[in-house]
Amino acid sequence: MEPNNQTTEFILLGFTGQQQKSIGIFLLFLIIYVVTLMGNIFIITITRCEPELDTPMYFFISSLSFVDICFSTVTVPRLLADLMMEVRSISFTACFSQMFFFSVFGITDDLLLAVMAYDRWVAICKPLHYTEVMNPRLCKVLVAGSLLAGSLHSLLYTITISRLSFCADNHIHHFFCDVTALLKLSCSDTTTNELIIFIEGTLIIMGPFLFILVSYIIIISSILKIHSGKGRWKAFSTCSSHLTVVSLFYGTAISVYFRPTLSSSLQSDGVLSAVYSVITPMLNPFIYSFRNKEVKEALKKTIQRIISSRNK
Repeated sequence: MEPNNQTTEFILLGFTGQQQKSIGIFLLFLIIYVVTLMGNIFIITITRCEPELDTPMYFFISSLSFVDICFSTVTVPRLLADLMMEVRSISFTACFSQMFFFSVFGITDDLLLAVMAYDRWVAICKPLHYTEVMNPRLCKVLVAGSLLAGSLHSLLYTITISRLSFCADNHIHHFFCDVTALLKLSCSDTTTNELIIFIEGTLIIMGPFLFILVSYIIIISSILKIHSGKGRWKAFSTCSSHLTVVSLFYGTAISVYFRPTLSSSLQSDGVLSAVYSVITPMLNPFIYSFRNKEVKEALKKTIQRIISSRNK
């Protein structure tokens, strides 16, 4: 992939809009990244090793953890390296590759959250058919379909934006090569690109979001019909973690991508992008483990098994 003009590289300005070294920010994001890796690897390991967690819900949670690792890895290692460099240059090809994979895993996250809402709807509203409907084959197809849809969506964005012209100013006011940041930098007419992003982005982002909202309206109405207070609480507790993750992810993503490009703040875009692309992948494992009784019980059993094996 080559640019349509003389621009062969971009300069990433980070959060402040200036090329400054920052040990404090470096340490903060290093800690966040390490915690993200450890937390999500823990979720993947515990859901694969414990028979009690061999269910569709935990299959989707572990899939989300894998995607979160990839999502964070697309931007954070590069950010850490840039924070220690005088010149944060990135080649045209590397920039658009980063944009492509960021979009792939971001949209896959988006679609997986919708898949998980469907899983909760079947579990609570159609409990007698849950095992039959959410069979292993369907679960794998849903995860693979989410990744495929994310890849096709990202390919469309990458091809259309790479055909724009980028003139004298090659400074990206962001900590990674984001769609909105590149549109602001282009000296071409971006009206068509913004229209594509608005129409296609609305379908691929707002579509799953609306599906989740409708699913939970039905789920909550079904929960309210449960006569037992304990039963209502148990049903709602299985959804609370997912609702928390949905709120974090969509709240910030919609704020970044569904505002007029020229009216959005460069620094606020960077901060909001950091929340859903860096902070949310770190928080997801804690939300799904500390608020989930089954995961905590599985962890206790794993620890007891390790201790027993060492004492033999």
